[in-house]
Amino acid sequence: MTHPATRRTVLLATGAAALAVGCSDKGDGGSTPEASKSPAAGTAGTPGTESPAASAGRELAATADIPVGGGTIFKEQKVVVTQPSKGDFKAFSAICTHQGCTVTSVADKTINCACHRSSFSIEDGAVTAGPATRPLPAEKITVEGGAIKLV
Repeated sequence: MTHPATRRTVLLATGAAALAVGCSDKGDGGSTPEASKSPAAGTAGTPGTESPAASAGRELAATADIPVGGGTIFKEQKVVVTQPSKGDFKAFSAICTHQGCTVTSVADKTINCACHRSSFSIEDGAVTAGPATRPLPAEKITVEGGAIKLV
């Protein structure tokens, strides 16, 4: 025997669905501080209007905008570009492998997540401090004529 949906049943189901989405390990966790960006970070399009897939192949930054021994986080594209040594550019997912927060800074040769203080190497994305146990996945970029493009 089935019972008709009551207002209470609908509200409970809607609340449970919202809670499940909010607790997902995908995304940025919703409580992280704004990621640091260089002036070039906005060159891939108007923030919030493009999906990461739509920005593929478009310029992220000029090579001169990525500091040697550091990097820049491109929050909208969910990627961090580093330059471990002069002329050597790397790219990694900006989504922490611990609980899905967006990383918040690049300093002292590490990519840092403020959510739970995990950090990763700018060289290869390897974990340098936990609680994360998996490295940041590499992202594909091309470097041509002084421009860095997400592939």
